[in-house]
This record gives sequence, structure tokens and C-alpha cells, in this order.
Amino acid sequence: MTSPWSLLTTRGKVFAVLGVVVVVTGILIGFPDVTRIGLVLVALPVLALLFMPRRAPKIRVLREVDPVRLSPDERGTVEVRFTNVSGRRTAVYLAEEHIDYRLGDRPRFVLPRMSHGEERRLRYAVRSRHRGAYQLGPIVLRQRDPFGLTFLTLHLSSRTEVLVLPRIHALGGSRVRGTSRGSEGELPQMVALHGEDDVSIRSYRDGDELRRVHWPATAHRGELMVRQEDRPARRRALLLLDSRASAHPGSGMRASYEWAVSAIASVARHLVAEGFVVHLLTDASLRDGTADHQIELDSALAALARAQLEEDSRLDRLSAAAAPFTAGGVLVIAAVVAADEDALRTLGAIRQPGSRAMAFVLDPDRFARSRRGAQQPDEPRRPAPTALLADTGWQTVVVGPDTELPSAWAAMTAVTGVGGERR
Repeated sequence: MTSPWSLLTTRGKVFAVLGVVVVVTGILIGFPDVTRIGLVLVALPVLALLFMPRRAPKIRVLREVDPVRLSPDERGTVEVRFTNVSGRRTAVYLAEEHIDYRLGDRPRFVLPRMSHGEERRLRYAVRSRHRGAYQLGPIVLRQRDPFGLTFLTLHLSSRTEVLVLPRIHALGGSRVRGTSRGSEGELPQMVALHGEDDVSIRSYRDGDELRRVHWPATAHRGELMVRQEDRPARRRALLLLDSRASAHPGSGMRASYEWAVSAIASVARHLVAEGFVVHLLTDASLRDGTADHQIELDSALAALARAQLEEDSRLDRLSAAAAPFTAGGVLVIAAVVAADEDALRTLGAIRQPGSRAMAFVLDPDRFARSRRGAQQPDEPRRPAPTALLADTGWQTVVVGPDTELPSAWAAMTAVTGVGGERR
């Protein structure tokens, strides 16, 4: 519990201490008038404390973010609505909205008195250069008495999330070609829309379009018959994100990891536009079991916006989870750091003969040199084990901090044959 002394401002503490000194002095020298002045000085901060509200006012806080999801560097507007839901009139407060520093400066404003049911609105702008899930709130209320003797801080605990999606790049109009087992969408497999039968003609059902009526069959059967519209099975793709904190060089927000997240997000949008069923394999999706299920593009982008580096992440664990997918002929696209030969060798082994696997191979040395600045002439350069994936039939492209994602994608998808490495 907050002590009354901590609620006093410097002025209030001076009044209290000076009042006690004056009271004691008046008693010692025998001047009642001096003692009365001291009592007044003491009484002022005491009365201010007694009449100060100690609890947060009953104010409902609702926020609306427009747009709901932001892109990096996109400006968003937050509207905050304050409604007094208590039966008494609120006091005047100095208010401050707590937001992440990456969204901009914290808004500060005066929250005026509000009667029961009265509403006040506030608008402010947010913008972030980096992806992530950011919290808005709580709102801190500060109040001073008219004499400036006390200072109280209260919190309105309402919180709202602002989601900034990863930076997405257009990867061009080229389609991803499949090969053999990895291209089940290009095989002549047919799946009935209604799932009840495999025939091409069926009875008319309410809601069927008349243009689908098959007139010869209708005349033969004596009832309306319609064409059963079939469609080819959709191709599947598995997107794998390397989130090992030990593999990505640097600390804090690491450029290599942000490059990898942006790459996976861009590829996800590109593949969904091509009709792929997408699975997202990260440490988080492996824990919650969502990696086994198809993920919609919006959900994938939201998951990637929240993706974080993990200290206990292991690439071999992700490789083991990806193996059942590759056994069924799924296109695999990974963003992986070339930091561990054994881990890369394990990942390379999941590719099945005849299937297609591609990887953005992030060179940790190039990202580390970019973070430190210009490379010294005598600095030894460690060869990154990037060829391991290419040797196992993966189509790879080695990337650094200056590599543009569309160019890397074009180089990787242009590789023909089984395996290949581009730099």
C-alpha cells in the first residue's frame, strides 16, 4: 500500500516538515500564534491527503485502431473513448497513454471532468518501422490538488494490441513449378466439390445455377440433372522459419532474422495467390500444433508478426517435424542460417527423391560484418557451410543483408534440375 508520505510533492513535504518545526518552536518559546501558524501548515497537506481519491475512477476505456493491422512505416490512427460508468462526477486528470517507444511518442492530454455516462474521445497516430505485436495501455492518470501539495498516480488497466505485419515484397508473376511428387496440384487428380460422389452428373439441388443443367441427361432421366463440377487438388507448401537465437548474429532486433521473417511472409502471400495450401512450421506452431493444419494467409502473417527468436530452438527438431510433409510430396521452402553443418545436413536429408525443396540460406558472416561495419583487410573469413543443402538436392540461394528478396527469389526459382546453389 502506498504510504501517505510518498503521495506528497516536494512542496507538500516542505509544508509538513516546516509546520512541525513551527509548532514545536511555538510551544518552546510560548507563542500560541506561532503554534497556530504551524498547525495550519501541517493541516494543509493532511487535508489534501484526506480528500484525495485513492482508487482509480470507474472509467471504461475502448480503443479502435484504423487500420486493424499495419504494415511497416504505415501510419495508423488510434481512437480512445473514455466513458464514466460510475455514479459520481470524475476529477480532472493529466493522462498519459503507455505505448511502445517504437510506435512513437506517448500521448499526453488532459482528461476533463465527466458526469455519469458522459463520453470523451481522443485520437493519436502510431507508426512503426518494425513488425511486431505492440500493446497500447495502460493509461496513467495523474492528479494534483489545487495547492500542489499532493501527487497521485492511478492506472486504467485497459489494453489493446496493435499488430504490425512483416515487410512483404512482391515476388513477381512467375509461377512455382512443381516436379513429380512435389507437384500434386499439377497431376490429374479430381476432387468433387460436394464430396458425396465422383460422378460428373447429379440431380438438381436448390441453389444450383441453371447454366449447369445438363439437358441430355435431364431428358433421359425425366428430372433436372446438373453437371458435377470438379476441381483439381490444391498443391501444398511447407514454410520453415529458422528461429535459433544462437544462429542469428547480433543481439536485440537482428537483421538476419527480420530478413528471414520477411522472406517467409512474402513467399506465403505469393504461394497463396498461386493456389497453394500453406503450412507454417516455426517453433511456436510446433508447440501449439498448428503446423499440421492449413493456415490462412491472414493467420500466417499474424503469426510471423509475433515470431521471436528462441534460445532453445533447434533446427533438427523442425526438420523432424517437416519430414512427414516431404514424404507426402510437399513443396518445402525454408529460411535458414548457415551456422551449423550438422543441423543443415539434417535439414537436407528430409527432401525425398523427386520432390522439390528450396531454401534462402542466410550467411551469418555477411550479416555480422554488416552489423560491425566495414570489414578489416586482415579479418579472416570463415566459409559458411552453404553447399550442404545444394548437395542433397535443394535449390538454394545465399543471401546477405544487402540481398533484395525479389532477386533472391528469382535466382532460386530459376535453378533447374535437381539441386543448385546461387549466390
